[in-house]
Amino acid sequence: MPNAHHSAEDCPAPSVLGAHARSLAVTPIAFVQAIVQAYEKYGKNPAQALHSAQIKPNFLLNPRHRISALQMERISGAAMQELDDEALGWFSRRLPWGSYGMLARASISAPSLGVALQRWCRHHGLMADDISLKLATTGDQATLTITEHRELQALREFCLVSVLRNFHGLACWLIDSRIALQGAQFPFTAPAHQDVYGVLFSGPTTFDAASAAISFDARYLTLPLKRDEAALRQMLKRALPLTVLQYRRDRLLVQRVRQALSTQPANTHSASDLAALLAMSPRTLHRQLKDEGASLQALKDEVRRQRAQDLLLRTHRPIKQIAEASGFQNEKSFMRAFKGWTGQSPAEFRHAVGAAPGSPGR
Repeated sequence: MPNAHHSAEDCPAPSVLGAHARSLAVTPIAFVQAIVQAYEKYGKNPAQALHSAQIKPNFLLNPRHRISALQMERISGAAMQELDDEALGWFSRRLPWGSYGMLARASISAPSLGVALQRWCRHHGLMADDISLKLATTGDQATLTITEHRELQALREFCLVSVLRNFHGLACWLIDSRIALQGAQFPFTAPAHQDVYGVLFSGPTTFDAASAAISFDARYLTLPLKRDEAALRQMLKRALPLTVLQYRRDRLLVQRVRQALSTQPANTHSASDLAALLAMSPRTLHRQLKDEGASLQALKDEVRRQRAQDLLLRTHRPIKQIAEASGFQNEKSFMRAFKGWTGQSPAEFRHAVGAAPGSPGR
């Protein structure tokens, strides 16, 4: 994958591939060609780097050729050291060895992911003014946008892809979570190897956009960092980049719990049932919800109340059926909970508001 870092003074660019996929040849040769162009820019020979990654020179002549993620990591790491440029020739001046490690250190003490990423954007601009990074939120969506201040020319695709991958990978590492992307966009025509973008970026990818950007749920930005300086030092010593798929499940567990409670009320009566459905232990379920500032009981109340009120208003179902459909094991416990939520019994609520036409079986 693009821009793999390999130094104890350096910040690895996470790959989206797992251990099995890392051996598959899915990385386009176009990214290797971009690295070779960086060697040409600095007047150096890429032969040793190509050899270390077991990439034969004739591979570069076939635009359809693919290499494995491991090969890409090896040639990227070798090139960064030989060229003393972690940006691999993208910018008008080098980013010397250790630059991205310095950026990571500047972000690690932040109180939340949002603050850490804002620091990353600001400090990146101090190192390389060829582009600027802007993190903004609109409603529930956060978007990182790259603005280009000069022509990136032949290295444009490799640069934009790598900068977005670095940002996403760092964010995932900082909160020890896979951050699902809602989409990615690029300001160039879809390349011949556009299929690889589905591996590089989760969510839909669009081309011919106004700028390069990735979007994700803004609630990630409020989460506290799960890493410290000791973890950073250890991470920077790793020989290979981090892998996003090694991270724990999406930390927005609240969203997954809400969905499970809403769609499978009969299978989520207890914490044990719900935890099993989400492939985790009850203890982990409670702990991760606490990390996100939520509790299972509060989420249950929220989902069940909404479901019950909706059924009372939209249908003429008997109270007993609504209790069952809302995830309660009996009518008595449902009526007690509902009165606690609204100050009314289910029948009083339905009578006061007035149910819409419907059928008991609806």
